[in-house]
Amino acid sequence: MRRPTRSAHRFWLIRILAKRFSLYSTKMSMMSTSDEATSDLDTVRERLNVVTQETRFSLVQDILGHPSGLPTLKELDYVNPSRSQTTIRQHLQRLVEAGIVEKVELPEDRRQNDLPYTFYGISEEGRRFLEDHKLLRAEETLRKIYDRVEKSAKIERYESAPRPER
Repeated sequence: MRRPTRSAHRFWLIRILAKRFSLYSTKMSMMSTSDEATSDLDTVRERLNVVTQETRFSLVQDILGHPSGLPTLKELDYVNPSRSQTTIRQHLQRLVEAGIVEKVELPEDRRQNDLPYTFYGISEEGRRFLEDHKLLRAEETLRKIYDRVEKSAKIERYESAPRPER
Protein backbone atom coordinates (compact mmCIF):
# COMPACT_ATOMS: atom_id res chain seq x y z
CA MET A 1 0.00 0.00 0.00
CA ARG A 2 1.40 3.35 -1.02
CA ARG A 3 1.21 6.11 1.58
CA PRO A 4 1.31 9.77 0.69
CA THR A 5 4.52 11.71 0.34
CA ARG A 6 4.09 15.44 0.09
CA SER A 7 7.25 16.61 1.79
CA ALA A 8 8.63 18.46 -1.25
CA HIS A 9 5.35 20.37 -1.69
CA ARG A 10 5.19 21.15 2.02
CA PHE A 11 8.83 22.25 2.12
CA TRP A 12 8.15 24.69 -0.73
CA LEU A 13 5.12 26.15 1.04
CA ILE A 14 6.97 26.43 4.33
CA ARG A 15 9.83 28.34 2.66
CA ILE A 16 7.35 30.81 1.14
CA LEU A 17 5.62 31.27 4.50
CA ALA A 18 8.92 31.70 6.34
CA LYS A 19 9.93 34.47 3.92
CA ARG A 20 6.53 36.13 4.25
CA PHE A 21 6.69 35.87 8.05
CA SER A 22 10.21 37.32 8.10
CA LEU A 23 9.15 40.30 5.97
CA TYR A 24 6.00 40.79 8.05
CA SER A 25 7.94 40.67 11.33
CA THR A 26 10.51 43.16 10.06
CA LYS A 27 7.83 45.54 8.82
CA MET A 28 5.85 45.30 12.05
CA SER A 29 8.87 45.75 14.31
CA MET A 30 9.82 48.95 12.48
CA MET A 31 6.43 50.51 13.22
CA SER A 32 5.87 52.49 16.40
CA THR A 33 3.10 50.82 18.43
CA SER A 34 1.19 51.28 21.64
CA ASP A 35 1.13 48.60 24.35
CA GLU A 36 -2.15 47.21 23.00
CA ALA A 37 -0.85 47.10 19.44
CA THR A 38 2.36 45.49 20.69
CA SER A 39 0.29 42.83 22.43
CA ASP A 40 -1.70 42.24 19.21
CA LEU A 41 1.54 42.04 17.23
CA ASP A 42 2.94 39.51 19.71
CA THR A 43 -0.20 37.41 19.30
CA VAL A 44 0.12 37.51 15.50
CA ARG A 45 3.81 36.61 15.67
CA GLU A 46 3.12 33.73 18.05
CA ARG A 47 0.33 32.37 15.85
CA LEU A 48 2.50 32.65 12.75
CA ASN A 49 5.25 30.78 14.57
CA VAL A 50 2.77 28.09 15.59
CA VAL A 51 1.24 27.71 12.13
CA THR A 52 4.47 27.80 10.11
CA GLN A 53 6.27 25.13 12.15
CA GLU A 54 6.66 22.24 9.68
CA THR A 55 4.61 19.55 11.44
CA ARG A 56 1.82 21.91 12.44
CA PHE A 57 1.72 23.42 8.96
CA SER A 58 1.35 19.90 7.55
CA LEU A 59 -1.51 19.21 9.97
CA VAL A 60 -3.28 22.44 9.00
CA GLN A 61 -2.92 21.45 5.33
CA ASP A 62 -4.29 17.98 6.07
CA ILE A 63 -7.28 19.41 7.94
CA LEU A 64 -7.98 21.82 5.08
CA GLY A 65 -7.64 18.99 2.55
CA HIS A 66 -9.95 16.58 4.35
CA PRO A 67 -13.32 16.19 2.55
CA SER A 68 -15.31 17.28 5.62
CA GLY A 69 -12.62 19.53 7.10
CA LEU A 70 -12.89 17.43 10.27
CA PRO A 71 -10.37 14.57 10.24
CA THR A 72 -9.77 12.22 13.14
CA LEU A 73 -6.42 11.69 14.82
CA LYS A 74 -6.11 8.34 13.02
CA GLU A 75 -6.70 9.96 9.63
CA LEU A 76 -4.07 12.60 10.39
CA ASP A 77 -1.71 9.86 11.56
CA TYR A 78 -2.28 7.95 8.30
CA VAL A 79 -1.39 10.89 6.04
CA ASN A 80 1.67 11.72 8.18
CA PRO A 81 3.44 8.34 8.31
CA SER A 82 6.79 9.81 9.36
CA ARG A 83 5.34 11.21 12.60
CA SER A 84 4.10 9.30 15.63
CA GLN A 85 0.53 9.63 16.82
CA THR A 86 1.85 11.16 20.05
CA THR A 87 3.72 13.83 18.09
CA ILE A 88 0.63 14.58 16.03
CA ARG A 89 -1.51 14.83 19.16
CA GLN A 90 0.98 17.24 20.78
CA HIS A 91 1.09 19.48 17.70
CA LEU A 92 -2.71 19.44 17.42
CA GLN A 93 -2.90 20.54 21.05
CA ARG A 94 -0.56 23.43 20.31
CA LEU A 95 -2.76 24.47 17.37
CA VAL A 96 -5.83 24.27 19.64
CA GLU A 97 -4.10 26.42 22.29
CA ALA A 98 -3.26 29.02 19.62
CA GLY A 99 -6.92 29.14 18.53
CA ILE A 100 -6.21 27.91 14.99
CA VAL A 101 -7.76 24.45 15.38
CA GLU A 102 -10.66 23.27 17.48
CA LYS A 103 -11.39 19.82 18.85
CA VAL A 104 -14.95 18.82 18.02
CA GLU A 105 -16.79 15.83 19.45
CA LEU A 106 -19.79 14.01 18.10
CA PRO A 107 -22.71 14.12 20.57
CA GLU A 108 -23.05 10.90 22.58
CA ASP A 109 -26.42 10.04 21.04
CA ARG A 110 -24.85 10.00 17.53
CA ARG A 111 -21.80 7.89 18.40
CA GLN A 112 -21.45 4.40 16.95
CA ASN A 113 -19.35 1.46 18.10
CA ASP A 114 -15.91 1.28 16.49
CA LEU A 115 -16.26 4.68 14.83
CA PRO A 116 -14.47 7.86 15.87
CA TYR A 117 -16.21 10.64 17.73
CA THR A 118 -13.39 13.17 18.16
CA PHE A 119 -12.40 15.37 15.22
CA TYR A 120 -10.18 18.36 14.53
CA GLY A 121 -11.16 21.32 12.38
CA ILE A 122 -10.02 24.85 11.66
CA SER A 123 -11.77 27.19 14.11
CA GLU A 124 -13.62 30.31 12.90
CA GLU A 125 -10.89 32.43 14.48
CA GLY A 126 -8.24 30.22 12.85
CA ARG A 127 -9.91 30.52 9.44
CA ARG A 128 -9.93 34.33 9.72
CA PHE A 129 -6.28 34.30 10.75
CA LEU A 130 -5.32 32.00 7.87
CA GLU A 131 -7.30 34.14 5.41
CA ASP A 132 -5.69 37.35 6.70
CA HIS A 133 -2.26 35.87 6.10
CA LYS A 134 -3.09 34.34 2.70
CA LEU A 135 -2.74 30.76 3.92
CA LEU A 136 -6.04 29.45 2.53
CA ARG A 137 -5.37 29.99 -1.15
CA ALA A 138 -4.43 26.34 -1.73
CA GLU A 139 -7.48 24.83 -0.01
CA GLU A 140 -8.99 23.51 -3.26
CA THR A 141 -5.67 21.99 -4.30
CA LEU A 142 -5.22 20.38 -0.89
CA ARG A 143 -8.64 18.70 -1.24
CA LYS A 144 -7.68 17.32 -4.64
CA ILE A 145 -4.41 15.98 -3.25
CA TYR A 146 -6.20 14.39 -0.28
CA ASP A 147 -8.72 12.73 -2.63
CA ARG A 148 -5.88 11.07 -4.54
CA VAL A 149 -4.32 9.46 -1.44
CA GLU A 150 -4.69 5.68 -1.40
CA LYS A 151 -6.53 4.81 1.80
CA SER A 152 -6.87 1.60 3.74
CA ALA A 153 -10.35 0.20 4.33
CA LYS A 154 -10.18 1.36 7.95
CA ILE A 155 -9.28 4.92 6.94
CA GLU A 156 -12.06 4.96 4.32
CA ARG A 157 -14.46 3.82 7.04
CA TYR A 158 -13.21 6.58 9.36
CA GLU A 159 -13.51 9.13 6.56
CA SER A 160 -17.16 8.20 6.05
CA ALA A 161 -17.99 8.24 9.79
CA PRO A 162 -20.66 10.70 10.95
CA ARG A 163 -19.29 14.15 11.75
CA PRO A 164 -20.62 16.77 14.16
CA GLU A 165 -22.46 19.80 12.86
CA ARG A 166 -20.41 23.02 12.84
